[in-house]
Amino acid sequence: MQKITYKPINRSKLRLKLGRKYYSLIRYMFWIFSGAKFTKRKEEELPYDIYSHQTPLLRKLRGVDMYLQYNKVVNLKIATPKVNKITIYPGEIFSYWKLIGNPTKNKGYLEGMVLENGSFRSETGGGLCQLSNLIFWITIHTPLTVIERHRHNYDVFPDSSRTQPFGSGATCFYNYGDLMIKNNTNDIFQLVVEVTETDLKATWKSNKGIQYKYEVYEKEHTIQSEYWGGYTRHNLIYRKVYDLNDVILDDEFVVENHAIMMYEPLLPENKQEECNI
Repeated sequence: MQKITYKPINRSKLRLKLGRKYYSLIRYMFWIFSGAKFTKRKEEELPYDIYSHQTPLLRKLRGVDMYLQYNKVVNLKIATPKVNKITIYPGEIFSYWKLIGNPTKNKGYLEGMVLENGSFRSETGGGLCQLSNLIFWITIHTPLTVIERHRHNYDVFPDSSRTQPFGSGATCFYNYGDLMIKNNTNDIFQLVVEVTETDLKATWKSNKGIQYKYEVYEKEHTIQSEYWGGYTRHNLIYRKVYDLNDVILDDEFVVENHAIMMYEPLLPENKQEECNI
């Protein structure tokens, strides 16, 4: 992995606002005129589980009021029915934001936590990144193809008991920070999601049983001291593909991550926190 130097960029509020409007318009035009086959079909649950995972709904994060976490749960309960049981036929595309829509107050969304420019703030609909993170993670354990995914440009919270590689999620921001997944296989896939009392759960199901197994891992993880006084973090995410006899068939590149760290990289263990917004 080639060394890349990152430095925080401070943009004016006007420039940020105009940029959001411009890219939002471009995305609406893409949805309307691209000719892509976006799925919106819901069906009864398919019979075979391909891959499942779950993440806890509530986490204590330093400097973050818990009410934002509770509001996040409300937001997830509004958003998950929009994508639950969505079915992707061959050649079709799953678009996270096209299915969920704009998370506004009129739809019942509350203020939750969002990450922006290396810090966090409250915003209506905040916290939906937990859902996009989870969908991305289970997708890279299937034959489906991720055709759009965005990474966080800042690493805000230190690791603690991390079970997944750094950068293995997908941030989202309406409407052009999308997560899009295409079915380039000959099989049918279906996303099933659920908000329980304690966890957010997601499963990819299919009309056929498991044909391959996947092992997702990171390579070339580095933390760099930058000339401007901060630190940056980098890695590559790969996955090994196995057949059902555990014979390795491929070792595939998935994504590359670069982020500006907003904390000292060698914090003591008892001061570390984890984040799954």
